[in-house]
Amino acid sequence: MTSNADSPTPTAPAFSGPFRGFASDNHAGIHPEVLAALTAANEGHQLPYGEDAYTARLREVMRRHFGDQADTYPVFNGTGANVVGLQAMAEPWSSVLCAQTSHIHVDECGAAEKVAGLKLIPIPTPDGKLTPELVDPYAWGWGDPHHAQPRIVSITQSSEMGTVYTPEEVTATASWAHERGMFLHMDGARISNAGAALDVPLRAFTTDAGVDVLSYGGTKNGLMVGEAVVVLNPDAVRGMEFLRKMSMQLASKMRFVSAQLIALLDGNLWLRNADHANKMAEHLASAVRAVPGVQITQPVQANAVFAVIPKDVADRLRKRYYFSTWNEGTGEVRWMCAFDTTEDDIEAFATALAEEMSA
Repeated sequence: MTSNADSPTPTAPAFSGPFRGFASDNHAGIHPEVLAALTAANEGHQLPYGEDAYTARLREVMRRHFGDQADTYPVFNGTGANVVGLQAMAEPWSSVLCAQTSHIHVDECGAAEKVAGLKLIPIPTPDGKLTPELVDPYAWGWGDPHHAQPRIVSITQSSEMGTVYTPEEVTATASWAHERGMFLHMDGARISNAGAALDVPLRAFTTDAGVDVLSYGGTKNGLMVGEAVVVLNPDAVRGMEFLRKMSMQLASKMRFVSAQLIALLDGNLWLRNADHANKMAEHLASAVRAVPGVQITQPVQANAVFAVIPKDVADRLRKRYYFSTWNEGTGEVRWMCAFDTTEDDIEAFATALAEEMSA
């Protein structure tokens, strides 16, 4: 595996100007409503470090989605949210059970281990999702001073394979963890896409399902920058205020992070953006499935399409469209859709794919 990446494939060509591609929803720009919110927040002065009116408003908005007990800590990025959240849940001798494909294991440069000092236990999965049955063989050694103590299960919603946990699946894993005195962390980099796919409130597969701490992702759903650690179970964490600062995730002008998240979550922009991206992925899957020789490898449940195509085809196609190779060994690639993906983008890409497959 090269990466589950939202970063470029190392051999991909550089594009010198604006381009359309399917490498990551990170490649999309800022949603106009988010830009407008930033402009509005730029008026006048506000207190720094989260003492501003926008951050106070964000806490109210998040509680509307996740319950009155929810406490929100805006941060700069997803890696920061994961590191701060996991560290607040852990003890120095703790381990984190996660999917082998998880972002914290594959794509965060060892931040959870180097910065938070945690041991990650990666678990193979067929579809990017953990279950009690998959996790159970890796949870052992409590009380043994020679063994890192299992304390956290971390799942990603939607998963790095584009699959979505149902509320019942999250509940089962949370119950398994809680029965053993452990906590459940959710990396919600694409939580909006999961919510749109499931057509349920965000709290249905987070707060109500037993998630203790959530990394809420906004950048992949139309923000310029900004995520948040949302503490759903206050008993699961300690020292959040200090850890956020110590991890260099406390923004001075936090109003500009909070204002973006408010724009996303105060109305239904989060849902509109995610629903559009999901529908475009369905359209993309249908279009490429019609190309002879293309094999889709995972269920298309959110905004990702995984497929196997010949390496030479991928290399040629990548000169026309930016996308990532997921697994160099099998030829599996990942195509992502964003809030601004259009049907014209998809039709042009499918045409280009068909041309390269028949070359």
